[in-house]
Amino acid sequence: MALVLTDEQSMLRDTARSFLSRNAPIAHLRHLRDRRDPDGFSRVLWKEFADHGWSGILVPDSHGGLALGYVEAGVVMEELGHTLTPSPFFSTAVVAATAISRGGSETQKSSFLSKIARAEMIATVAVDETPKHRPEKISLNAARTGSTFTLNGSKCFVLDGHVADLFIVATRTAGAPGETRGITLFAIDSRSKGVRVERTITVDSHNAARVVFDKVQVAGENVLGEIDNGWSILDGTLNAGRAALASELLGAGDEAFARTLAFLKERKQFGKIIGEFQALQHRAAQLYCELEVTRSAVLKALQTLDESFDAAAQIVATAKARAGQSATLAAQEGIQMHGGIGMTDEFDIGFFLKRVRVCQELFGDSNFHADRIARLGHY
Repeated sequence: MALVLTDEQSMLRDTARSFLSRNAPIAHLRHLRDRRDPDGFSRVLWKEFADHGWSGILVPDSHGGLALGYVEAGVVMEELGHTLTPSPFFSTAVVAATAISRGGSETQKSSFLSKIARAEMIATVAVDETPKHRPEKISLNAARTGSTFTLNGSKCFVLDGHVADLFIVATRTAGAPGETRGITLFAIDSRSKGVRVERTITVDSHNAARVVFDKVQVAGENVLGEIDNGWSILDGTLNAGRAALASELLGAGDEAFARTLAFLKERKQFGKIIGEFQALQHRAAQLYCELEVTRSAVLKALQTLDESFDAAAQIVATAKARAGQSATLAAQEGIQMHGGIGMTDEFDIGFFLKRVRVCQELFGDSNFHADRIARLGHY
């Protein structure tokens, strides 16, 4: 398949770009941050996502969604990267929707997916338990007694956890941390007895939480997929999230680059536009090439998820690794080329550096994915 968007996908991109630039520019993020909004995102705006169909972009039409693919989800994520808009789109419409669609029972799909499509439910996946992303090192225990499980443990960096209605929780029902066998996924109501949520606002003014499960009683019907065999669902779900994050990183890097180019064309030093300096031109040209190569890798990863979901791990890892490196370079170069003023809160360029650093860590940084590529290649 050609590494270009179709006409329909290009129309979606243009629509998302126009909507977000009007309704959720960087000023929107500043407003939420400065007034310490308790939700950290606009519920009115999230409802408008549903009106456009975006909250159900990966939800089958039988459950009220658009039944589109990961390329389309990536298109929206890239535009979110341009505006840094805080929203539950990633946690709910991409990651949780993927987990439920691929691992849920028909009852679970009927119960959750239609609510996600209508933006009536915020759902998120709770995986990590350590500062670095190590999804196989799950120790949150789910002890079985008959048809009931008792969960004890905690999760960190749970995206949108403080506003989530539903947690998709990765637990250990057998084996030891580090083993993929013995992982079981549960769909748990956030209001369940024993669930404690502590909001942790990230450096980029987006939303995450630490969630503690203290003797939480869960029925067997809440299992997502098979007991002890949840790794394949979890791994596929994380891959979908990684490709989406690569799209957001691409959008953020592209926007940082565009803003830096605009600054180079208007800022004067020693009586000359600084964009005329050859050293800066060379750096800008290199950055452009880096972003274009990354764009191809990200689109290929999204296309592969749509065409052959279970065979996408390696290209997804490549896309996430490259996107993290390219976006980091774009944000750092943006700060440096803006000069001292780029370090101030007055200029928006600093917001991109903060968001890129967070997205780098989410679901594995570039080093994690370089190692993953090697392991998948049996090196």
